[in-house]
Amino acid sequence: MVDGGFDPIHDGHVRYFEAAAVLGAPVLCNVSGDAWVGRKHAPLLPLDQRAAVIDAFRAITYTHPSSIETVEVLARLRPRAYVKGSDWRGHLPAEQVELCARVGIEIVFVDTVTNSSTALLAAYRDREEARR
Repeated sequence: MVDGGFDPIHDGHVRYFEAAAVLGAPVLCNVSGDAWVGRKHAPLLPLDQRAAVIDAFRAITYTHPSSIETVEVLARLRPRAYVKGSDWRGHLPAEQVELCARVGIEIVFVDTVTNSSTALLAAYRDREEARR
């Protein structure tokens, strides 16, 4: 299982999905809800549209639009592996790490980080402010 807000989606997400697919099919993509994205910024695309875009990627087998916390998705679906970008190493919420250890979900970090939605949005804001 891969997961995130994917707003905006970028090339690093594509590499992330492809790296997860190499670990074995099927790949479930948990798409975090608008409330989660809203903690970082106003959503650019609503959850249903983000899920539709992600569902079109070849590397993704199943898309799960979610309005519940990731730890609850992990508890309910119990994927074989929980795949995250290497930027999450040492930063996963403790409840996710504890649940994965307790129920036998392997946490796999992949070195696919080439971009950041947060950084893309910040750069855009900076360009717009400089333009004004």
